[in-house]
Amino acid sequence: MMSPKRFFLIFAMSGLFFLPCLSSAQNTSPEALRELVVSFQQDPRGPYRDIRWFCPDGTMALPQERCEEPGGVQRARYKERVIDLAENEHLFLGQILSTTEYQDFWDAGQRQSRLKQYQLGKYLMAVNDGWILRRGQYYRGAFQAEDEQAWGQAFLTWLLDRDEALEQHYFLVRQAVRDIPHSLDDNRTLRIRAVSKAVSDAYPAFQDLRVKIHGQPEAADISRVRRFLDTHRTRMSAKQREQMDQLLADMEVAFAPVDIRELTKLLDQLPADAPIRGQLSTFFDQVEGETNSATILIGAAEQMWEIRQAVNEVKGGKARLALFDLSLGLEEMVFREAANWAPTELDQLLEKICYLGLSAAGSGFVESWEWQMIREYVNRPDGDQIGLSDLQQHLERARSVVEWGANMTRAVYGETVEQYQVFEPLAYGFLDDRIRASTLLPMGQAVGRLGDFIADRGNLKNRLTGVDNPATVRGINPGYARGKLIVVTGSPEEVEVNSGHIYVFNRPPSDLKPVAGIATVSEGNMVSHVQLLARNLGIPNAVISSDNMSDLQSLDGQEVFYAVSNRGTVLLKRASAMTAEEQALFTTQTRDESRIRVPVDKIQLDQREVLNMRSVQAEASGRVCGPKAANLGQLKAMFPEHVVEGIVIPFGIFRMHLDQPMPGQDGSYWEFLQSVFAEADQMREQGQEEASIESFMLAQLGTLRSAIKDIQLLPAFREDFRQKWLDAFEKPLGEVPVFLRSDTNMEDLKEFTGAGLNLTVFNVVDPEKIFQGIRDVWSSPYTERSYKWRQKYLLNPENVFPSILVIPSVDVDYSGVMITKGITTGEDSDMTIAFSRGAGGAVDGQAAETYLSTADQTLVLLSPARERLYNRLPITGGTQRQTASFDQPVLNDQNVYDLRVIAQEIRQTLPSAPGIETDGPFDIELGFQDDKLWLFQVRPFVENKKAVSSAYLESITPALPTENIPLDTRLVRNPG
Repeated sequence: MMSPKRFFLIFAMSGLFFLPCLSSAQNTSPEALRELVVSFQQDPRGPYRDIRWFCPDGTMALPQERCEEPGGVQRARYKERVIDLAENEHLFLGQILSTTEYQDFWDAGQRQSRLKQYQLGKYLMAVNDGWILRRGQYYRGAFQAEDEQAWGQAFLTWLLDRDEALEQHYFLVRQAVRDIPHSLDDNRTLRIRAVSKAVSDAYPAFQDLRVKIHGQPEAADISRVRRFLDTHRTRMSAKQREQMDQLLADMEVAFAPVDIRELTKLLDQLPADAPIRGQLSTFFDQVEGETNSATILIGAAEQMWEIRQAVNEVKGGKARLALFDLSLGLEEMVFREAANWAPTELDQLLEKICYLGLSAAGSGFVESWEWQMIREYVNRPDGDQIGLSDLQQHLERARSVVEWGANMTRAVYGETVEQYQVFEPLAYGFLDDRIRASTLLPMGQAVGRLGDFIADRGNLKNRLTGVDNPATVRGINPGYARGKLIVVTGSPEEVEVNSGHIYVFNRPPSDLKPVAGIATVSEGNMVSHVQLLARNLGIPNAVISSDNMSDLQSLDGQEVFYAVSNRGTVLLKRASAMTAEEQALFTTQTRDESRIRVPVDKIQLDQREVLNMRSVQAEASGRVCGPKAANLGQLKAMFPEHVVEGIVIPFGIFRMHLDQPMPGQDGSYWEFLQSVFAEADQMREQGQEEASIESFMLAQLGTLRSAIKDIQLLPAFREDFRQKWLDAFEKPLGEVPVFLRSDTNMEDLKEFTGAGLNLTVFNVVDPEKIFQGIRDVWSSPYTERSYKWRQKYLLNPENVFPSILVIPSVDVDYSGVMITKGITTGEDSDMTIAFSRGAGGAVDGQAAETYLSTADQTLVLLSPARERLYNRLPITGGTQRQTASFDQPVLNDQNVYDLRVIAQEIRQTLPSAPGIETDGPFDIELGFQDDKLWLFQVRPFVENKKAVSSAYLESITPALPTENIPLDTRLVRNPG
């Protein structure tokens, strides 16, 4: 019988040994979680309850006892609230590694959430005086360093023995090796940044030095910190002096030469016949005693890359762990020597950028295939000179590597950071810390220096008030705006935007309402609906770095002038500093000149039967139905094997239903709609403020929208719909999953795209859900977002008529957008291609895999995919979220060939089709299922001609000189 002092180890009481939850929905409010964090910070035991022995046989023993068999581990038990959060909300606080099951910690079912939370927790503890362990870190016996280290060694060996983990999660695995204790070494660079921040927070005079240490660390900072301490010692508290001493000790070790002998010892753990062992041994022999920083950096970066290529060939978790430790040691060498290598000539700077990029690929910030595609564009150019325009392209590609690496960090950790940020704002700093701790930091600095050089030679200067490194800013859409600058550091989805403000986001929101201008750290992709609308309306849009975003916080809430030129140069300054020419841009209201009227004179509202899509072609657009159905019907006639069947609910059926009496009103739905716009016109004539008119409109349209969602569908329509469905799809209603796509008469006009403004109902099967989806699509033009975009550009937004395109779902492996024009080059003979995995990703603004395909068949990777989740479309309806890895490209060579062929055919044949009123370029939505190409939509690609041709924008974009620059040109400006 078991002793009363001994009891069975219940899973939830020990180390949270349960299977990962199927959902990580957070039920506890942010306020309650914040209060819980504060309570843990004040508790001497933090998140822990008491100390126990955890025995191999699954029992526990009191601290003063021992397990009956050897191998027990003494550690803390979690408080009941901590266990509850882990079990029910997949939120893990104060994790102790020892006794944790490896599979549970890897947490594959929840996208490695538990591992990432451990890493984030370590960061929070470092930057916030222990965070939830503020007092609990001194709780004796809560965890033993040697047990944590032994567990870490065993877990990493277990993990690295799995080929799939290395292939699909190289970046995450390498970061885990950095963070999980498994040797006597620790993450000194993290502690340097954390301690310097803690000192500056408590002692503001240290702020300037802290910024220097975070942004441009170098060995000379040691003497700066020492002088500061000597000067301020008597005014600092004992704790602050202790922190400064710790900071100095860590800095001296961090900037000391890497101990080659320690790294060499790791070679003994590699197989004797492994080629990488010989390569590394030769490198260490060559570099020992070497003092040339360039030589060391180049060699270390090359070895990091070689390790990445070889790690899967070396078998055994222990050997692979040694390789990762070697890679981390080499990265320290690159990081240190990057600060010491100060190029004096252009070719040296280009070489430094190239090898820092190679180190980023070696450390996993860039996937191997991505580096292979871009490497030729960032290699030092052949010959002894380079044209300035070619150097500009070199800069753009090098800047891309920094952006891709930063976006890798956000893609891998963003979900976890957002989970924590709602209750712990400091969590956001984790992403920045990961980037700054890598060779992306010195690469970004070197790229910025190259941008400065090109700006000086070509008079192409970004000018942003308060931004230290404006060369890292890249304009996307041309235009200019004046308004209040709003810097959004949290989730963009929760921000209520104002159409007169200029917004800075970490990533563009998926459902953006009209704004005056935007800048984002993560572009999303250049052909998403949001980006196309911004381009169409001349809304200035730029991509910035996280450092740029931090700098711009000094202007948050201030009125600014913001302009992006046709070539992508960017200007941002306080409105008070505007020139007379810039002020004149806003003195005359010219908006009405660029607004257009939706043509309604040819609309055929007497067509009140459901149509087979085969009977609808381009000339029906704006008459019987919208352009989606008309153009897809045209494509069905031209490419029958690449277009699904479909049926169309024309404008007339919508109007027929709106002619019914509206519940609670005196007249019909249609009469109510017309009266709302008529009353708004009267308010305008009476001189009422536009804000009041808009508030009235949105309230009334909300009433109409709710009523349409409940509108009675006429029995004759239901029966007609069922029969036409059967005729087209050869199966009865309820047996084919379909998309219901809103298709209005105000989309794809010559000067207005309307992309993505109205509802698409995804993959619905149930008949009643399909009928409800019809109501929902009819109501969607009256949402706030759709109305505001129409109101901004259309003179008669009240005359919107939705038709509906109904097409079978295709469970594509990947889908996207192809523009038959080079957006970055402006060449009509080029193509821009953006694809994401699954259905609908690229058009929804995901960070898609984007290419420029040139007329000579060159394929340039503009950005890789950086979305972890994507949609699949099961036959039962709805969507299933699946997880992607980035180790392979989305598109294969055959896909690219097929895209080029179909684009050429569309260019040649579509403009001659009746009803097509443009020669292109075209915006085409499409996808691949089992490598078969499916066409879903084609529309004109609309750009804002006013923005592109603006004399002012041309004036801030001087033409690049045609000069050739010798590669041995001296760099006049000093780094930093």
